[in-house]
Amino acid sequence: MSQREEVLSVLDRLADAWNSGDGDAYGACFTEDADYVTFFGLRSEGRQAIADSHRELFQGPLKGSKLTGFGEPRVRFLRDDVAVIVTGGGSSLTGGEDPAAEGRESTLTYVLVRGDAGWRITAFQNTRVSKPWEA
Repeated sequence: MSQREEVLSVLDRLADAWNSGDGDAYGACFTEDADYVTFFGLRSEGRQAIADSHRELFQGPLKGSKLTGFGEPRVRFLRDDVAVIVTGGGSSLTGGEDPAAEGRESTLTYVLVRGDAGWRITAFQNTRVSKPWEA
């Protein structure tokens, strides 16, 4: 498996955990000290906080939601053990395939690091796509 495939497989695991409603598996994709910034600016610090908040979300407002990615991810390796991925994605509250149809399309930025346990996300930023000139 190429290095590119390795880092993208982390995003696959992340989506699988979301789509299964598994907050612990979702959190396991992150480093112990990860930073996680939601589309509305809420910041969570650390794997445990990410897992805990997603466990609650998957049992509540995001129950049955589906996480999807779209577009070709841009993957850059800053070093052999640090990668940045910028890609499109979003969540559908209805479980559909098109988050944009629900106004939930985002641009997502991930910083991944490779350690003894393999690749994990150490920083994540979700920015909701909008067209302010059309407001």
